[in-house]
Amino acid sequence: MTPAPSQTPAPRGGGGRHTADGSADPDRLVSSRYRGAPSTPMSSAVDLASRHPDSISFALGDPDLTTDAGVIDAAAADAKAGHTHYTDTYGDPELRRAILDFYAEEYSHERPLSDLLVTTSACHGMWLALESVLNDGDEVIIHEPYFTPYPHQIRLARGVPVALATYEHEEWQVSPERLEALITDRTRALVLNSPTNPTGACFSRETLDAIAEIACRHDLLVIADDIYPLYSYDEPHLPIVTLPGMAERTIVLGSFSKDYVMTGWRIGYAIAPPAIVRTMKDVNENAVFTAPAISQRAALHALRRRHEIQPPIKDLYAERMRYAWERVCATPRMSALRPKGSIYLWVNVTETGLPSAEVASRIFDEAHVLTIPGTAFGDSCEGYLRLAMTVSVERCAEAFDRIARMPLFS
Repeated sequence: MTPAPSQTPAPRGGGGRHTADGSADPDRLVSSRYRGAPSTPMSSAVDLASRHPDSISFALGDPDLTTDAGVIDAAAADAKAGHTHYTDTYGDPELRRAILDFYAEEYSHERPLSDLLVTTSACHGMWLALESVLNDGDEVIIHEPYFTPYPHQIRLARGVPVALATYEHEEWQVSPERLEALITDRTRALVLNSPTNPTGACFSRETLDAIAEIACRHDLLVIADDIYPLYSYDEPHLPIVTLPGMAERTIVLGSFSKDYVMTGWRIGYAIAPPAIVRTMKDVNENAVFTAPAISQRAALHALRRRHEIQPPIKDLYAERMRYAWERVCATPRMSALRPKGSIYLWVNVTETGLPSAEVASRIFDEAHVLTIPGTAFGDSCEGYLRLAMTVSVERCAEAFDRIARMPLFS
């Protein structure tokens, strides 16, 4: 029997919700967790770039280089030879062994095969790690400025992000005193990113030792988002996992995206204690099951050829960073610390007297150069812009020539 109209249950998901003009709310079918949430400045930048055909984008950290042709050919040959199926749920055994051999060779850090999982990018690895170790309401400290997705990734795993500000006058190093002051009985982990996106800082041995001591004393996990080890310009990258007492409490997230210019292959890995790796593997079986087989083969060939592939990439980006930094320093009302790592410049524009979002908007409207305002990287980041050096020196020169003609910077 059909219920009377007054007794008809409302559709699930708030189907009866309407907007002010009486039309059905277009967001009514969207989870309340996401309803009305704005797009991130990163994704918005992609849409903006199409507004000006001559625009030069410093927005996204996607290297403009194409993956090494030999790697592409070898991966294609492997696909034709039958590598088109699911791999082992932990990842292609050859690739896993090659990654661990790399850590042994590069950092004298040896781990068993049970400590490694291949992931569908490091971003995916971050979600798997957080989902595997956080209880609802656990706090995760992230040093600010931070990679824009971190707070969202933590909330996806029902955690609580806690920002730890770093400062230019301290060369963007983590302060051990401020770090320890944020620790509560709900603190579960610290996310560590060095070389750092967006500041270009590399944490010193002194900073890493202090963080390690605090993590051990408070029994915290460290999630080391080691995405840019190739781009450590002053001295070799030092993974915190190699410090005393840290192997048993560190989750290393690695990626082939930047160090091997393989962003589109979406391949990364996690190194962690075996119980965490096993849990991440189990969670992953309910998401994508395994990383793409052909991408894993490409990563294997890239690793095997790294001594040939990587030096020219590093030299190219070091040249770009040096040139762009010099142009920033020569531009009125702009400044920046000399970058020690990564592929980003973190530019101080406080002398303009304008909010960073307005500065970025004016640079785009007047010079057709796309940047990301500092507020995308944390609440304490007003007054800065991030510039990704993913264009040639020639295009970079053109971008800064345009900026120099703006009244704001002339």
